[in-house]
Amino acid sequence: MKRIPVIAVFDVGKTNKKLFLFDEHYRIVFERTARFMETMDEDGEPCENLESLRLSIFDSLREVFRMPDFEIRAINFSTYGASLVYVDAQGTPIAPLYSYLKPYPERLKKQFYLAYGGESKIAAETASPVLGSLNSGMQLYRLKYEKPELFKRLKYALHLPQYLSYLISGIASSEITSIGCHTGLWNFNQAGYHDWVKQEGLLEKLAPLVSSTQIQPACFPGNSYAVGAGLHDSSAALIPYLANFTEPFILLSTGTWCISMNPFNDSVLTEEELNQDCLCYLQYGGKPVKASRIFSGYEHEQQEKRIIAHFSEEKSRYKDLELDESTVAALRKRKTVNTAFAGRKLSDFATGAEAYHQLMLDLVDQQVQATNLVLRGTPVKRIFVDGGFSKNAIFMHLLASAYPDIEVFAASMAQATAVGTALAIHHAWNTKPLPTDLIELKYYSNARFV
Repeated sequence: MKRIPVIAVFDVGKTNKKLFLFDEHYRIVFERTARFMETMDEDGEPCENLESLRLSIFDSLREVFRMPDFEIRAINFSTYGASLVYVDAQGTPIAPLYSYLKPYPERLKKQFYLAYGGESKIAAETASPVLGSLNSGMQLYRLKYEKPELFKRLKYALHLPQYLSYLISGIASSEITSIGCHTGLWNFNQAGYHDWVKQEGLLEKLAPLVSSTQIQPACFPGNSYAVGAGLHDSSAALIPYLANFTEPFILLSTGTWCISMNPFNDSVLTEEELNQDCLCYLQYGGKPVKASRIFSGYEHEQQEKRIIAHFSEEKSRYKDLELDESTVAALRKRKTVNTAFAGRKLSDFATGAEAYHQLMLDLVDQQVQATNLVLRGTPVKRIFVDGGFSKNAIFMHLLASAYPDIEVFAASMAQATAVGTALAIHHAWNTKPLPTDLIELKYYSNARFV
C-alpha cells in the first residue's frame, strides 16, 4: 500500500506540547499531546523542563517514523515566544529555559534604558511596550551582566522554535517571526537589528537570520525529509488567513488575551498606542503586523464566576446563552458611565442573564476601543474572530453591531497555529496547490440592531 505523504508539526504551548501529522489536504491524520511538570531555575522560579521537551521530540519522531502508513516529508515547529535556549559550541544547553514571567531586576532595567535613550525611544523603535522578561532581548542582556562566565561560554541564544529545529537539522538559525515578536532586538524603522544589540556584543550570540520559509536537510544520514526553521505561534496562526484571503482584514484572536492583528497596517507605532499595549509582530513574509491586546478572556472568566455565584446559578448557565435584544436595549438606555464590569454592583441587576448581557456590552466596548487602535486609517472591510469568543453569540452580535460598515465573521479551523506552521514550508513537502477551504466562516449581521 502506498504511504501517505505528511508533514510533522510540533506545536509547543506553555501547557500542552502537541504533535500533528497533516496530509497534503491539511487534514490531521495523527496527533499526540504531552504535558510536563515544570522545573525550577537557580532562583527557584518555575521554568520549562527543557530536557523533557527534548526527549519528547525524539520519542515522538521515533514513533511516527515507525508508522507504516505515513511518509514523513517535512518537520516544522511553532512555540510560544519570548523564550531563549542558551547553547554552547557543541549545541548543549548551558542554562535553564528561563520563564518570560520571571521578574526583571529594576537595577538592570534602569541601566539599560539610561544607556540607550529611555523607555519611550526604545519602545517606539522596537515596536513593543516595555515588558521586562517578555522582551527576550532583555533576557540576553541580563545573562551578560549577571552571569558573565556563562555568557563567555555561550555560542548562540536560540529562540525556542529555532532550538527545536536545531535538534533535528543541526543548523542554528534565528528566524524572523521569533526575532520580531516583542523581543526588543529588532528596529522596525530600519528593518534590522537595533543598534544596542551590536553595541552590547550580542549580535555574535545570535545565529544567522533566516526566513520563515527556509528549510534545511535533517542531520541524520539517510533521511530525505526537510526541516523548517520554526515559527512564533501568534505569527503562525495568521498564515492560514493570509493564504486564504487577499482583501484587507483584521484577525481578532480570542483567548485569555484578545489580540487584534492587522497585517494591512504598516504605520509606525505612536507613543499613545504603545502606552495602550499596542505592539508589532513580524509576519512570516517579513512585513510588520500591528496588533493591540486586552486581557478580556481572563476578565470574562472571572466576572462570569462572580455572576453565577451571586445569582446561585449552574456553572454552565451562560455557555450557549442567546442574545436578548430587549435586554440590550434596556441596558443601553441606562447610559451608565462605568464600562469596567468589575466595578459594577450585581445588586443593580434583576437577573443573572441581565448582568451577563451587561458584562458582554462592557467587554465589546473595550474590544472596539482596542481594535480601533489598529484599524484606523486602513482599508479593512472584514474582521475574523477566532478562539473562545467566536463561539459566544452575544459577543459576536454586539461586535457586528459596533462595525456596521465592516463584515464580521466567526472563523473556525482546527489547529490554526499548527496548520500555519505547515503552510509556511508548503513548497518543501506538498505537491498539491494551497487549499482555499481551510477556514469555516459564520457571518454575523448587524441588521437586528438597525
